[in-house]
Amino acid sequence: MARLQSLRDTPNTAREYETIYILRPNTSNEGVSEVNTRIKGVIEGMGGKLIKVDNWGKRRLAYEVAKERKGIYLYWLYLAQPGVVEEAERNLRMLDSVIRYLTVKVDENIDVGARPTELDETSFEKAAQTAADEEDLFLSRGSDETSSEDEEDEYADYDVPDEVAGPVVEEKE
Repeated sequence: MARLQSLRDTPNTAREYETIYILRPNTSNEGVSEVNTRIKGVIEGMGGKLIKVDNWGKRRLAYEVAKERKGIYLYWLYLAQPGVVEEAERNLRMLDSVIRYLTVKVDENIDVGARPTELDETSFEKAAQTAADEEDLFLSRGSDETSSEDEEDEYADYDVPDEVAGPVVEEKE
């Protein structure tokens, strides 16, 4: 069923929306790509125009959401009619990998033809690639740098004076 256009909207214009959604941190790049393709299909299929898609990467959440402490953040900027947002959010709600989403109306009465898009195929594919977060990189790098042999001889090169090391205590027999 077609949605009636609001009388507030000027003819041949659209509203500008931002949608941010958070995926589970264990979502693979293929899973991110599938979600992005689905949402792109909804927006463009209903007459919307994508302006920008960006993957903000894996970040720590402010509080636990759906038993997750981290999430993959995706940012979408697009022009569309109000019914497109409802359909996009309905699709996001059905996906198990999506744990949160939020859509905000940025502006209204935007001339669709005058608004250039920053999106091409390479930037859309790049948005599906999630880089590892700094915490994961730090933890993985920290475990690779030291080995058990290095830990034993960690202070072998230092000559520690007796005053610093403390007095020598002899055992009584």
